[in-house]
Amino acid sequence: MAEGETESPRPKKCGPYISSVTSQSVNVVIRGVVLFFIGVFLALVLNLLQIQRNVTLFPPDVITSIFSSAWWVPPCCGTASAVIGLLYPCIDRHLGEPHKFKREWSSVMRCVAVFVGINHASAKVDFDNNFQFSLTLAALSVGLWWTFDRSRSGFGLGVGIAFLATVVTQLLVYNGVYQYTSPDFLYVRSWLPCIFFAGGITMGNIGRQLAMYECKVIAEKSHQE
Repeated sequence: MAEGETESPRPKKCGPYISSVTSQSVNVVIRGVVLFFIGVFLALVLNLLQIQRNVTLFPPDVITSIFSSAWWVPPCCGTASAVIGLLYPCIDRHLGEPHKFKREWSSVMRCVAVFVGINHASAKVDFDNNFQFSLTLAALSVGLWWTFDRSRSGFGLGVGIAFLATVVTQLLVYNGVYQYTSPDFLYVRSWLPCIFFAGGITMGNIGRQLAMYECKVIAEKSHQE
């Protein structure tokens, strides 16, 4: 190459749009937004099923959305989903135990399908004994954890989420925000903690997979540079 000539810079390869984001805080925001909208979608669909089967009853004046749900339910569920989905990989990193069991999107989609099935069963299946039904859903929920998670942190977080969510729901029903038909566990159904547990495991799996995807993309970008 002749003296004085400068080598033109090589064009950099561009991966997925998230690969252009180098700030960790921005990556967290992107994952949080994705988890929020996933939670909103699941809340709309699953809450519609509960309302159609008269499992949950809202006052007529609060039914405003096209899915016949109170306006505050989807954003609340979306926010909770974002917090849970971000918390799971954070706890994994804090404990130094990266979750590697069934880390692919096909497994995550199957986990979502099983969660929807458990929620569908809670609205559609009629048992003569609510206690037996609650035990059945509890077994299905633990089976979901065993099939798609199997981590101690995942189980512990799932139990904690189920407890907190059940307490919040009890307070909402107590204050007349909405109600459950045929409550058998104070003001709610006895199987409700099982649904919250399965939901926590499901959103945790989605959050872990999004975090793993982010790490892979950033690693590929670093390698290209």
